[in-house]
Amino acid sequence: MSIALKQVFNKDKTFQLKRKFEPGTQRFELHKRAQASLNSGVDLRAAVQLPSGEDQNDWVAVYVVDFFNRINLIYGTICEFCTERTCPVMSGGPKYEYRWQDDLKYKKPTALPAPRCMNLLMEWIEVQINNEDIFPTCVGVPFPKNFLQICKKILCRLFRVFVHVYIHHFDCVIVMGAEAHVNTCYKHFYYFVTEMNLIDRKELEPLK
Repeated sequence: MSIALKQVFNKDKTFQLKRKFEPGTQRFELHKRAQASLNSGVDLRAAVQLPSGEDQNDWVAVYVVDFFNRINLIYGTICEFCTERTCPVMSGGPKYEYRWQDDLKYKKPTALPAPRCMNLLMEWIEVQINNEDIFPTCVGVPFPKNFLQICKKILCRLFRVFVHVYIHHFDCVIVMGAEAHVNTCYKHFYYFVTEMNLIDRKELEPLK
């Protein structure tokens, strides 16, 4: 992790890790295996494949939480440069605009400044992963039947953070010396969502 990332992680609790796995549980072991795949020299494409004998929902849950924590942190490196003045629209270049909808306050897709959209997006995901009915932590409690659909929505929204950071703020990432970390995280994310078929290929077009 670069010095810039460490500084952001330490200085702003908004971007602290949101969810951890209890040591001794199966998901903690899967979490350690997923974390190990970030080590240099590891084949990321192979590392994201579902281990033999493991439950798909457990594997996806571990990765969704890990990616949320990492991408949350990445956005923290550039959030001071992502303002309503610099980014009046949540976009990924001139061809892609992302509107926010949460079926609560924003019941229809609504154009919002990028930082406002980012905050809503992160808050929404945090609510999902801390909901025991969606991401159960107790052994033996089953995942809901629509678990993978919820995860697809979470990952799709996290992908849009990558799009915005890469297209509008990557110069800041480079200045901070964090480009290697961001590139590795994105590669890991891309291999996982494509291996597990969790994002529509059309959604991936902006960073093709």
